[in-house]
Amino acid sequence: MFQHPVIESSGFHGQPKTLLSSPCMHESALTLDYYAKTCPRFEDILRDVTQAKQAQSPTTAAATLRVFFHDCMVGGCDASVLVKPTAFNKTEMDADINHSLAGDAFDLIARAKTAIELSCPGVVSCSDILAVATRDLVSITGGPFYNVSLGRLDGLVSQASQVDGNLARSNASADTMINIFAAKNFTIPEMVALIGGGHTIGFAHCSEFADRIFGPKVDPSINPKLVEGLKKTCANYTTNEGLSAFLDVMSPGVFDNRLFKNLQNGLGVLASDQVLFSDPRTRPLVDKYAQDSQAFFDDFARAMEKVSIYGVKTGKEGEVRKRCDVLNSA
Repeated sequence: MFQHPVIESSGFHGQPKTLLSSPCMHESALTLDYYAKTCPRFEDILRDVTQAKQAQSPTTAAATLRVFFHDCMVGGCDASVLVKPTAFNKTEMDADINHSLAGDAFDLIARAKTAIELSCPGVVSCSDILAVATRDLVSITGGPFYNVSLGRLDGLVSQASQVDGNLARSNASADTMINIFAAKNFTIPEMVALIGGGHTIGFAHCSEFADRIFGPKVDPSINPKLVEGLKKTCANYTTNEGLSAFLDVMSPGVFDNRLFKNLQNGLGVLASDQVLFSDPRTRPLVDKYAQDSQAFFDDFARAMEKVSIYGVKTGKEGEVRKRCDVLNSA
C-alpha cells in the first residue's frame, strides 16, 4: 500500500523562525526580462543544468524547494542561506534547522552559477538562480509553471542568529504556523498551499517524526499502517542519522495533490502536516485541495510568486556574488 523508500538526505520542511522586523519588498524593481540584454541565455543554461541534475539525483527538486523556502523566510530571497560559515561568522547554514538541508540543492546552484558565469560573468545573482531553478524543478516534477520576476541581488549578510523563529518545526501547532506566516503577510490559504507544495515532493529525517511512531506513546492521529511502514524505514535512525522518508507516502517525488488526500486518511508523516486536517481553520482547505488539484496548483503558483519577491534586495542592499557560497567582501 505505502511506499517507504529510504533516502540519505533531507528535504523541504520548514521549521519556526520569526523576523524581528519584516524586510521591505522591492519587487517593483524586478522584471521578467531583466537579463534580456545582459545574459539572454540565462534561463536556457539554467534549465539545462537543472534538468541534468534532477535526472542524476531525483531528490534535487525537493531539496531545492526547501532551500529556497528557508532562504526567503529568513530576511527575504537573497541567497543568504547558501553562504558557508567561516571561523569569523556563523552563517544561516549553522542554524540547527538548516543542518538537514540536502547537499543536492547546493550542488545544483554551484553548477548553475559556474555555467552561467562562463557565459555572462558577474551578471546573474545567486538569488535569481535559486528562484528560477526552484520554479523549473516544480514544473519538472509535475507542478505548475509560474512567472519569476528577476533582478534580485544577493544579500550582504548571513547570520545564524537571524534564523530562529522564522520557519515552523516538524511538530509545530497550527497556531505557531499561522502566526509565522501571518508575520510575513501570508494568509492561511497561502500557508496551506505552500506547505502542501513543499511536502508533496518533500522528505524528512526520521528524527523529525520518530516520537510519533516509536512513542513512548504512538500518536493516535497517525494511520496504524503508516506507523508500521515508517517503523521499518526508520528502524536504525538512532545510529544512522541520514535515514529519511518521503512525506507523501503514496506518490513520492511527484508534484500533485495526493498529500492532502493522505491527510484525510491519517497518512501525514509530520505532525505539523497532519494538524492541517485536524484544525478547523485549515481543514476546509485540505478538503478543497484534495478534491480539486487545479485549485491547489493555481493557489500554490500564486503563493510562490509572492514568496519569491519577499524581502528582495536591490541597489546598494545587495551584490552579485562571484561565488554563491561566499560573500564578495570575504
